[in-house]
Amino acid sequence: MTEQNRFFTVPSRKAIRVEQDGPVLHVRLNPAGQDDTLSVAVIDDLIAVLDDLHERPDIRILVLSSMGEDFSLGVDRTEFQAAMEADPTGAALRRIADKAHRLCQAFENTHAITIARLHGGIIGAGLALASYCDLRAGADTCRFRMPEVGVGLPPAWGGAMGRLISEAGAARIRELMLTCDTFDATTAHRISLLHKVTTPDALEEAVTAWTRPLARRSPEALITTKRMLAGYSRADRTADITLLDSHLLAAQVTRAH
Repeated sequence: MTEQNRFFTVPSRKAIRVEQDGPVLHVRLNPAGQDDTLSVAVIDDLIAVLDDLHERPDIRILVLSSMGEDFSLGVDRTEFQAAMEADPTGAALRRIADKAHRLCQAFENTHAITIARLHGGIIGAGLALASYCDLRAGADTCRFRMPEVGVGLPPAWGGAMGRLISEAGAARIRELMLTCDTFDATTAHRISLLHKVTTPDALEEAVTAWTRPLARRSPEALITTKRMLAGYSRADRTADITLLDSHLLAAQVTRAH
């Protein structure tokens, strides 16, 4: 069977492209190649896909990638502005932020092993979302940044601060959040935000080197191990305040507005 014929497209979502290859679900952001932001439409479609997985035990691996020049350049700030203009109390903005939190929790809790295939810019909310994937491979040309403090916002998208600290360590995340410095794939690998770094041409092969053996593993062993790892990771977050993140974000934007 040829590479082209092996894939088949799952009933379409407007903001993402979804294809299935046996037990592997490929979810691709920015199918039109025109908008690398995490808009509300993208968040809604991703949540719908992850919700559907509850009834799809045959899907054992989810690979998240983008068809644009960048993996993700973060939130669509025009939507934040529109939400504030429509509702100056910040309630509409809180609903957007709550959706982001729900999405990240869905990635952490799904039974499927999630893999982020990263290239280009991985900025702000894009990095937050990628951090919730179980495994992350990136091209050596990737650039990462957490710009929120630099634009006057708390780094609250998706409740990801605890996840980032758990994955990469408090000291390094503190520095990168406060300075808003851009960092490269080598640095991301050194602090464990990337598990693999390859050339752009070898990125697909690097991801396949994970998906092939994972597809042969016992589904129950994979699910149990993933949930055990998540449990131990969350043990470091016993004072988890991520549910407040949408309120913190809305309060800051409301004051600035």
